[in-house]
Amino acid sequence: KTIYKYFFYEFIRYFTITIFALAIIAWTVQAVNFLDLITEDGHAFAVYFFYSFLTLSKVLTKLIPFCCLIAIVLTISKLEKDNELLILWTSGLNKIHIVNLVFRISILIMFLQLIFTSVLNPKLLNLSRSILKNSELQFIPSLFKEKQFNDTVEGLTIFVDTKNANGIYKNIFIRDDGGILSRIGTVSSTIIAKSGYVSKNEKNLILYNGNIQRLEKDGSINIFKFQKTELNISGMSTGSISAPKIQETSTIQILQCMTNIKKTRDCDKSKKTLMDTKIEINKRFGMPIYIPLISLIACFLLASRKDKKMFNLNKYIYFFIAFAILTFAEIIVRYSGISWNHTIIYYSIPLGMFPFIYLFLIRVFKYENLS
Repeated sequence: KTIYKYFFYEFIRYFTITIFALAIIAWTVQAVNFLDLITEDGHAFAVYFFYSFLTLSKVLTKLIPFCCLIAIVLTISKLEKDNELLILWTSGLNKIHIVNLVFRISILIMFLQLIFTSVLNPKLLNLSRSILKNSELQFIPSLFKEKQFNDTVEGLTIFVDTKNANGIYKNIFIRDDGGILSRIGTVSSTIIAKSGYVSKNEKNLILYNGNIQRLEKDGSINIFKFQKTELNISGMSTGSISAPKIQETSTIQILQCMTNIKKTRDCDKSKKTLMDTKIEINKRFGMPIYIPLISLIACFLLASRKDKKMFNLNKYIYFFIAFAILTFAEIIVRYSGISWNHTIIYYSIPLGMFPFIYLFLIRVFKYENLS
């Protein structure tokens, strides 16, 4: 038990360090890409940081299998380098016991991955999308960009020709198809002004020398000219975020939709949607099954001997094989939703290879003992 605890602690140490380091790097790069939420969409810094933090679960979900592989390889390599494994073998410990320990650890990591993919990740991603959808725009001036049509707010298109150093906009065009700036009773409106600016409290848009063309519900068009007018632009929220994506939908809701237990308007039964749904389910429940498989492959490092010329290359060879299997699993999962036969094949690959690799490891260790 002492030996097993020591091996487990070494694995946890490498796994924690690896996933923490890689997650920080990946999350930082991802957070930089989200800066458009402030510069382009006008969201507050608090919304940006909270949204970025919630997407960390997606990063961890992708890294867990890879970090598990690295941790196993580093643990075995470290014990081999320090001759600790040699002491264990000479003391009579059977190598297959270490293989069993590695397999049990991989099962534990597999369940951790399942919790992330099926529960935490969809819930947190859906929460992050809700935060964007329900947040008000805090940086209204970001909607007014020179010589760009900005449609960040759904149903509202804004264009300005130029902006001077005093914050005055020239040649302003606003198309309001969502009734955001229009009064009750209008279908849509077009506002044209020669100049204007946003008030200091960013709640009003003051326009000069222009006209408002309003399309009424009865089909008539009314045109109003103005020398000065104020439009209330407070409380606007971005409309770029609509219904949750399949990755942000709870696992229970997806399964209920697929099995016809629950019929709702959001339960699309089209062929394309059904295929995407099966692919998402296979990502959540199929990808974690490959973790024990790559862990067994890494156990071939236990068969290495220092008197072999290939000893120093073995860890790279087995790591590359296991990494290739992970990459292969990521690729074929995109085709697993084409039909139920493809889905069965996707799950059969890791489940079918488990006994084969395990028996092969037993055979390798048996011949080592005989030699």
